[in-house]
Amino acid sequence: VQLQAYGGGLVQAGGFLRLSCAASGFTFRDYAIGWFRQAPGKGREAISCISIKDDRTYYADSVKGRFTISSDNAKNTVHLQMNSLKPADTAVYYCAARRTALRWSTSGEYDYWGQGTQVTVSS
Repeated sequence: VQLQAYGGGLVQAGGFLRLSCAASGFTFRDYAIGWFRQAPGKGREAISCISIKDDRTYYADSVKGRFTISSDNAKNTVHLQMNSLKPADTAVYYCAARRTALRWSTSGEYDYWGQGTQVTVSS
């Protein structure tokens, strides 16, 4: 099983980035893929999730209206489009997979994790 998160980088406030999470080694359509982030000195924050089987999406209040999660089922990849970025969005972003989107923000219930990609938003 492998989850590979990529697409991070350095961007100015107000800018955008698109993160991607490429999955392999499990039946993609049976899972939900979540995105989390962790800023220096802070705990891990759940920011979004998509249920692949029914395309339901979930967002934390902190990113609602700015971030959009989507899936490309042909490529077993989930994207996180991040617009109107703020310095407060600076963090390492991780993707993770679990069998259901129920309680999607509970990090301890995810089965697989990717390695993280750094997002830095300058003011």
